[in-house]
Amino acid sequence: MPRRIHLIGRKNSGKTTLVAELVAHWRAQGHRIGTIKHTHHHHELDTPGKDSHRHHQAGAAVVGIVARQASAVFWSADQDDPKQDRYAAMAPMFAGCDLVIVEGDSQTDAPKIEVWRAASGETPYSATDPTILALVTDDPVEVDAPCLPRSQVSKLAVWLWSELEA
Repeated sequence: MPRRIHLIGRKNSGKTTLVAELVAHWRAQGHRIGTIKHTHHHHELDTPGKDSHRHHQAGAAVVGIVARQASAVFWSADQDDPKQDRYAAMAPMFAGCDLVIVEGDSQTDAPKIEVWRAASGETPYSATDPTILALVTDDPVEVDAPCLPRSQVSKLAVWLWSELEA
Protein backbone atom coordinates (compact mmCIF):
# COMPACT_ATOMS: atom_id res chain seq x y z
CA MET A 1 0.00 0.00 0.00
CA PRO A 2 1.25 3.52 -0.64
CA ARG A 3 1.97 5.85 2.27
CA ARG A 4 -1.02 6.10 4.58
CA ILE A 5 -2.14 8.74 7.07
CA HIS A 6 -5.12 8.51 9.41
CA LEU A 7 -7.22 11.56 10.32
CA ILE A 8 -8.83 10.80 13.65
CA GLY A 9 -11.05 12.80 15.96
CA ARG A 10 -14.30 12.84 17.79
CA LYS A 11 -17.68 12.89 16.09
CA ASN A 12 -18.41 16.17 14.28
CA SER A 13 -14.83 17.38 14.61
CA GLY A 14 -14.58 18.10 10.88
CA LYS A 15 -12.68 15.01 9.74
CA THR A 16 -14.66 14.46 6.54
CA THR A 17 -14.45 18.11 5.51
CA LEU A 18 -10.70 18.16 6.11
CA VAL A 19 -10.20 14.92 4.15
CA ALA A 20 -12.08 16.44 1.19
CA GLU A 21 -10.07 19.67 1.37
CA LEU A 22 -6.73 17.82 1.54
CA VAL A 23 -7.70 15.58 -1.38
CA ALA A 24 -8.67 18.63 -3.47
CA HIS A 25 -5.43 20.43 -2.53
CA TRP A 26 -3.14 17.52 -3.41
CA ARG A 27 -5.16 16.64 -6.52
CA ALA A 28 -4.66 20.20 -7.78
CA GLN A 29 -0.90 19.60 -7.39
CA GLY A 30 -1.13 16.50 -9.58
CA HIS A 31 -1.07 13.87 -6.85
CA ARG A 32 -3.29 10.82 -6.90
CA ILE A 33 -4.95 10.40 -3.50
CA GLY A 34 -7.01 7.46 -2.27
CA THR A 35 -9.34 7.54 0.71
CA ILE A 36 -10.78 4.96 3.08
CA LYS A 37 -13.53 5.53 5.63
CA HIS A 38 -12.96 3.44 8.76
CA THR A 39 -15.91 2.78 11.04
CA HIS A 40 -16.36 0.60 14.10
CA HIS A 41 -20.14 0.62 13.59
CA HIS A 42 -21.99 -2.04 11.65
CA HIS A 43 -22.41 -0.64 8.17
CA GLU A 44 -24.35 -2.24 5.34
CA LEU A 45 -22.13 -1.59 2.33
CA ASP A 46 -24.60 -2.82 -0.23
CA THR A 47 -28.29 -2.13 -0.72
CA PRO A 48 -30.51 -4.85 0.79
CA GLY A 49 -32.71 -6.48 -1.82
CA LYS A 50 -30.42 -5.65 -4.76
CA ASP A 51 -28.83 -8.48 -6.74
CA SER A 52 -25.32 -7.96 -5.39
CA HIS A 53 -26.64 -7.95 -1.81
CA ARG A 54 -28.46 -11.20 -2.51
CA HIS A 55 -25.20 -12.70 -3.85
CA HIS A 56 -23.48 -11.78 -0.58
CA GLN A 57 -26.33 -13.09 1.55
CA ALA A 58 -26.18 -16.37 -0.38
CA GLY A 59 -22.59 -16.81 0.78
CA ALA A 60 -20.37 -15.36 -1.94
CA ALA A 61 -16.95 -14.65 -0.43
CA VAL A 62 -16.40 -11.64 -2.71
CA VAL A 63 -19.02 -9.63 -4.57
CA GLY A 64 -18.21 -7.11 -7.28
CA ILE A 65 -20.32 -4.43 -8.90
CA VAL A 66 -19.32 -2.92 -12.25
CA ALA A 67 -21.29 0.07 -13.51
CA ARG A 68 -20.54 2.93 -15.91
CA GLN A 69 -19.87 5.51 -13.20
CA ALA A 70 -18.11 3.35 -10.60
CA SER A 71 -17.13 -0.15 -9.55
CA ALA A 72 -16.92 -1.73 -6.12
CA VAL A 73 -15.84 -4.97 -4.49
CA PHE A 74 -17.17 -6.17 -1.13
CA TRP A 75 -15.80 -9.03 0.91
CA SER A 76 -16.56 -10.28 4.38
CA ALA A 77 -14.10 -9.76 7.18
CA ASP A 78 -12.70 -12.86 8.79
CA GLN A 79 -14.37 -12.63 12.21
CA ASP A 80 -12.06 -15.38 13.52
CA ASP A 81 -8.93 -13.29 12.83
CA PRO A 82 -9.06 -9.94 14.65
CA LYS A 83 -5.49 -9.17 13.52
CA GLN A 84 -6.47 -9.43 9.84
CA ASP A 85 -4.85 -6.50 8.03
CA ARG A 86 -7.70 -5.18 5.94
CA TYR A 87 -5.57 -2.29 4.71
CA ALA A 88 -3.12 -4.78 3.19
CA ALA A 89 -6.02 -6.62 1.57
CA MET A 90 -7.10 -3.35 -0.08
CA ALA A 91 -3.57 -2.40 -1.19
CA PRO A 92 -3.91 -3.51 -4.83
CA MET A 93 -6.80 -1.08 -5.31
CA PHE A 94 -4.62 1.83 -4.11
CA ALA A 95 -1.39 0.85 -5.88
CA GLY A 96 -1.47 3.88 -8.21
CA CYS A 97 -1.96 6.39 -5.40
CA ASP A 98 0.70 8.68 -3.96
CA LEU A 99 -1.04 8.70 -0.59
CA VAL A 100 -4.03 7.08 1.10
CA ILE A 101 -5.97 9.06 3.70
CA VAL A 102 -7.97 6.99 6.15
CA GLU A 103 -10.72 8.79 8.02
CA GLY A 104 -10.75 7.18 11.44
CA ASP A 105 -9.10 4.17 13.12
CA SER A 106 -7.40 5.63 16.18
CA GLN A 107 -5.99 2.17 17.06
CA THR A 108 -3.75 1.95 14.01
CA ASP A 109 0.03 1.81 14.09
CA ALA A 110 0.14 4.00 10.97
CA PRO A 111 0.81 7.75 11.27
CA LYS A 112 -2.20 9.73 12.49
CA ILE A 113 -3.22 13.31 13.09
CA GLU A 114 -6.16 14.49 15.14
CA VAL A 115 -8.81 16.99 14.12
CA TRP A 116 -10.26 18.72 17.19
CA ARG A 117 -12.71 21.47 18.10
CA ALA A 118 -13.11 22.97 21.56
CA ALA A 119 -16.88 23.00 20.97
CA SER A 120 -16.87 19.22 21.40
CA GLY A 121 -16.34 19.80 25.11
CA GLU A 122 -13.98 16.81 25.15
CA THR A 123 -10.25 16.59 25.71
CA PRO A 124 -8.22 15.90 22.56
CA TYR A 125 -7.00 12.32 22.17
CA SER A 126 -3.52 13.77 21.67
CA ALA A 127 -3.53 14.92 25.30
CA THR A 128 -2.99 11.29 26.32
CA ASP A 129 -1.87 9.55 23.11
CA PRO A 130 1.76 10.29 22.25
CA THR A 131 1.52 8.40 18.95
CA ILE A 132 -0.52 11.21 17.35
CA LEU A 133 1.78 13.27 15.10
CA ALA A 134 -0.13 16.55 15.34
CA LEU A 135 -3.35 18.21 16.41
CA VAL A 136 -5.27 20.21 13.79
CA THR A 137 -7.37 22.98 15.33
CA ASP A 138 -7.99 26.71 15.35
CA ASP A 139 -8.90 26.59 19.05
CA PRO A 140 -6.43 27.23 21.86
CA VAL A 141 -5.33 24.01 23.52
CA GLU A 142 -2.37 22.67 25.48
CA VAL A 143 -1.00 19.35 24.23
CA ASP A 144 2.51 18.04 23.62
CA ALA A 145 1.84 17.34 19.92
CA PRO A 146 2.45 20.10 17.36
CA CYS A 147 -0.72 22.16 16.73
CA LEU A 148 -1.46 23.02 13.12
CA PRO A 149 -4.01 25.63 12.03
CA ARG A 150 -7.22 24.08 10.70
CA SER A 151 -8.04 27.22 8.69
CA GLN A 152 -4.79 26.97 6.68
CA VAL A 153 -5.25 23.80 4.63
CA SER A 154 -2.34 24.47 2.27
CA LYS A 155 0.05 25.00 5.19
CA LEU A 156 -1.23 21.79 6.80
CA ALA A 157 -0.89 19.91 3.48
CA VAL A 158 2.74 21.02 3.03
CA TRP A 159 3.65 20.08 6.62
CA LEU A 160 1.89 16.73 6.37
CA TRP A 161 3.43 15.81 3.00
CA SER A 162 6.93 16.60 4.23
CA GLU A 163 6.32 14.69 7.48
CA LEU A 164 5.23 11.61 5.54
CA GLU A 165 8.26 11.79 3.26
CA ALA A 166 10.67 11.91 6.20
